[in-house]
Amino acid sequence: MKQEVSETTQLLLDWAHGNPAALDALTPRIYKELRRMAAGLTKRERAGHTLEATALVHEVYIKLIDVRQVDWKGRAHFFAACAQIMRRILVDAARKRSANKHGGGLERFNVDDVLHLSPSKDGRLVALDDALAELQELDPRRARIVELRYFGGLSVEETAGALGVSVETVTRDWRLARGWLLTQISIAD
Repeated sequence: MKQEVSETTQLLLDWAHGNPAALDALTPRIYKELRRMAAGLTKRERAGHTLEATALVHEVYIKLIDVRQVDWKGRAHFFAACAQIMRRILVDAARKRSANKHGGGLERFNVDDVLHLSPSKDGRLVALDDALAELQELDPRRARIVELRYFGGLSVEETAGALGVSVETVTRDWRLARGWLLTQISIAD
């Protein structure tokens, strides 16, 4: 029995297989969700940051335009990819701002802030990204869960669906990954 594909998933497949009209049809379907994801991330940014939610979404679109031949598994897979792109854009911008400051501009921060994974300063976002890259080497699934939940704003259920694991696995790995990240960042601090 063949599983029915949603219209959004079909548009993703059509677009990935070279149909540019599919992206035009897909854009209004995904823009609101991308904007919500971006707003959640940019509100955690430092005061006076220059990358607003709309600009972040536009940067994601620019990166997505070059995506070719991706076998999208569905909506969750697509938004997981967008979360990864948003992470890269925000971290690259934070690294650039930090590099432009005298001495790199990295600052010490309260470990309790990291428990809530809310990097409001450039240095915090860079430290989180460095620790997440280290976690990726040790436990790719847990690193992916952090990326999907934190950067992508996916719920536990959506994350489980995107990764093909149980809700219980995501809940457990999310908790363990946050604890591990806290330990790594506090050691580095």
